[in-house]
Amino acid sequence: MSILSFPDAWLEPLGKGFCRKFLSNIESKLIQKQDEKVTIFPPNNFIFRALDLVSYDDVKVLILGQDPYHNFGQANGLSFSVNKELSIPPSLKNIFLELKNDLNIPISSHGDLTYWAQQKVLLLNSILTVELGKPNSHSKLGWDKLTDKIINQLSKRGNMIFVLWGKSAQKKYSLIDQKNNKILETSHPSPLSAHKGFIGCKHFSKINNILKREGASEIDWQLK
Repeated sequence: MSILSFPDAWLEPLGKGFCRKFLSNIESKLIQKQDEKVTIFPPNNFIFRALDLVSYDDVKVLILGQDPYHNFGQANGLSFSVNKELSIPPSLKNIFLELKNDLNIPISSHGDLTYWAQQKVLLLNSILTVELGKPNSHSKLGWDKLTDKIINQLSKRGNMIFVLWGKSAQKKYSLIDQKNNKILETSHPSPLSAHKGFIGCKHFSKINNILKREGASEIDWQLK
């Protein structure tokens, strides 16, 4: 039984053999968990949503998160994002606050970041699933084999902007070729660490300035 549908546009860049082997392994682990009646987020059809929305060739910016939100209905397959009808989590509130500080963009009434993904921003978590009420519970499941490969292949492709907020994301620094890509890093937007560099980092204007210099279209950060 196959419970995962992996986007075709990423098979070739990551290697079909690698993907086949990885998916077989991770599927068996998820099926076992579900057989044990463990509640897992996001839903199966949303696990690869970040990759569904942005193809390998099109990615301009990668904003790396840690793992999905772990309460009912929150995780929607995009890092830091929640569905429109839900309250905005604290880290995302700080992201919106920095957007206001940086580009004077009004603070959004919702937390669905799909509009960013539609503009070729890959909102990727390092770990793609989580259990109800247990943050980071799937950190040892093997997801990093896939997400590290994604980061590394995009780095090899080049002309990328990698955004690393917090220590977990910054552990991926060594996967990135600094000569052919830009890296922006600061503290995590969590209330525990946002004051250590995130607030005032001006990453959103910096991203657009880099894109402008490279002749690429800038990101419209104001959510629709």
